[in-house]
Amino acid sequence: MEGFDINWLAILAAAASSLVVGFIWYGPLFGKAWMTASGMTEEKVKSGNMAFIFGLSFVFGLFLAFSMWAQVMVGGGGGEIHGQDPYLTFKHGAFHGVLMGVFMILPVLGTIALYERKSIKYVLIAVGYWTVTLAVMGGIINAWV
Repeated sequence: MEGFDINWLAILAAAASSLVVGFIWYGPLFGKAWMTASGMTEEKVKSGNMAFIFGLSFVFGLFLAFSMWAQVMVGGGGGEIHGQDPYLTFKHGAFHGVLMGVFMILPVLGTIALYERKSIKYVLIAVGYWTVTLAVMGGIINAWV
């Protein structure tokens, strides 16, 4: 990868994917279960400033996408630098996303949930969302060269 140039369109698409996955995950797939597990109500949902929430979620998605870029394009073990063939595949990027979900997101959200006395159901829904989202982000960034 010549000079490790960042594909900003891929970063933007990856950040946007977090909103798309969230719409599906917290909508038709697990919306009701998440609302029950988190204590969220329809009234609370409607009372939020959705433009602010989605806008800041996109900004946070940019942070994560940039972090994922570093994982899939710069990382590598055993002296092998990623960001070049044979590593430039959706599958390889998604693998890094799953690793981040399991080894970074799960411990963070799991620890917070212990202190907040949240259920395992809540943790699994949240960690599942982030693991899928990071897998999609990694796949987009790694495949879109």
